[in-house]
Amino acid sequence: MKLLRVGPVGAERPALLDQNGTLRDLSALVPDIDGALLADEAALARVREAAAADDALPAIEDGGVRIGPPLGRIGKIVCIGLNYHGHAAETGAAIPEEPIVFMKAPDTVVGPDDTVLVPRGSVKTDWEVELAIVIGRTARYLDSHEDALASVAGYAIAHDVSERAFQIERGGQWDKGKNCETFNPLGPWLVTADEVPDPQALDLRLWVNGELEQSGSTADQIFGVAEVVRYLSQFMTLYPGDVINTGTPAGVAMGRPEPKPYLRAGDVVELEIDGLGRQRQEFKDA
Repeated sequence: MKLLRVGPVGAERPALLDQNGTLRDLSALVPDIDGALLADEAALARVREAAAADDALPAIEDGGVRIGPPLGRIGKIVCIGLNYHGHAAETGAAIPEEPIVFMKAPDTVVGPDDTVLVPRGSVKTDWEVELAIVIGRTARYLDSHEDALASVAGYAIAHDVSERAFQIERGGQWDKGKNCETFNPLGPWLVTADEVPDPQALDLRLWVNGELEQSGSTADQIFGVAEVVRYLSQFMTLYPGDVINTGTPAGVAMGRPEPKPYLRAGDVVELEIDGLGRQRQEFKDA
């Protein structure tokens, strides 16, 4: 299933994109797309049953409707840095022996086509297309990759927008360059795991002002989806509704020769992952 949330900021309602590309309202079945729903197999079964029945769910007129983040009440966002061989190479970094972990606050999340703000004082705002994992069951001290994948409810596109000067040049941890407002567009859809048989076979692409800047595959990940979930469960408990951003392929501005083409107000970024939809953001000054 392709689950999503539509409507004004803070008043999104649950929806589904059916096989014909029609938006369907889920409000009569479930209160929201969130961790509580993803952990409730009976509720998900009701949604699947309604989705399979012709016209069982009312259609939503999609002309001008805002697509919000596909997940409400996110618990935490855990991110993996330098997780593609190509990205590590372009930045001159050694291949990590273990996953590099940092956090983004849930309040950085915006819809897939919402405006992204260039922070005040920023000179190095960068783009990063990423595969996001959405957790569907509590995961702690997992023993195997099979258990890890069984904990995954689905996948989405995340744009891990980053301010490199804040991240690298201002001391401390990476968090200062990762948690600026609007720095985690998510969606458009939460695609359930059954529709993604191999998360290590997804192509990712990102364009800036119409120019293709990133073109990679999750096959290039240093630590695959199953290992990332298993590994993280050794250090923290993952709950339904938690999100994991799994890193970005080569092609970021930081990896380019000088002058590096960092983002400015007026730039338009578009990104997509096979089967997971497409995002488009215009950048403006904060």
